[in-house]
Amino acid sequence: MFRFQKEQEVVNIAGIKIGGQPGELPTALAGTIFYNNHKIVRDAAAGIFDKDTAEQLVNIQETNSDETGNPHLIHIFGTTVESISNYIDFISYITDAPFLIDSPEALVRMHAVDYVTDIGLADKAIYNSINMSITDDEQGALKKSDVDSSIILGFNAMNSSLDGRMALLENGGGIIETGLLDIAKECGIKNILIDPSITPMGDGAGVALRMTLTAKAKWGCPTGSGIHNAPSAWNWLKAKRKEDPQIFQICDIASTCLQQVATGDFVLYGPIENAPYTFPLAAMSDIMIAEASADLDIEPSSSHPINILV
Repeated sequence: MFRFQKEQEVVNIAGIKIGGQPGELPTALAGTIFYNNHKIVRDAAAGIFDKDTAEQLVNIQETNSDETGNPHLIHIFGTTVESISNYIDFISYITDAPFLIDSPEALVRMHAVDYVTDIGLADKAIYNSINMSITDDEQGALKKSDVDSSIILGFNAMNSSLDGRMALLENGGGIIETGLLDIAKECGIKNILIDPSITPMGDGAGVALRMTLTAKAKWGCPTGSGIHNAPSAWNWLKAKRKEDPQIFQICDIASTCLQQVATGDFVLYGPIENAPYTFPLAAMSDIMIAEASADLDIEPSSSHPINILV
């Protein structure tokens, strides 16, 4: 491993610290709940779901977090104003963990930032995400809200190369007038989490790993991704899944350690059901990274897996 020359920022989101030099802090892990076709969701539009099972899933993730030292986040996915409000209410009631606000609809995300501001939970909310498609209205909603944490997504539809993704964050890359990092600051975002954007296998998925290193070297911000989306979209693996579902699950979960070895600080690891497998894997990777960084004047935190499990 190595030590970045650039000072590495550590953000604190509701008590969860993310960032730093490789081997310094444990990787933060976010499991997704209420996602498309999630079996616990009975009515996605109304936000009606099996509360007992949902609580069990969150508790299992929290237990794994307590055991390994890897902090946990809840990745909330909602498709309507009603559903996202119900999900936020429920998650904030059963856990103190920070949560990501995510929806394919800008109006739903905008409502969510207003909602968490009104109910006093903006300090726990992470906006997902500020990206090349952000509208003036969306920026306005963020500015008016108290939300100060957001993922900045490096997806560049016009140029998915490393240079294209970096330029999008720095100066807009010729697609938008202002770079996404400046937009984030204008929107009041203080806790910046850079996501290089995971594209499908064969379409530049590996570039995200390279950008993780490059972004941390250039800006020093915490960086990570939902890397499991690469194997999940791999057609060959989808076909193998029909032969043996475990093959798909192993590749999906194991992708987490690729992001970690590429100096990632956080991982959106996919379905929260995978927590019992993902946390031990991530803890193992964190321990090996910390051991590899032992002679680089990097001191693992007291909550690091190397100080808990070894």
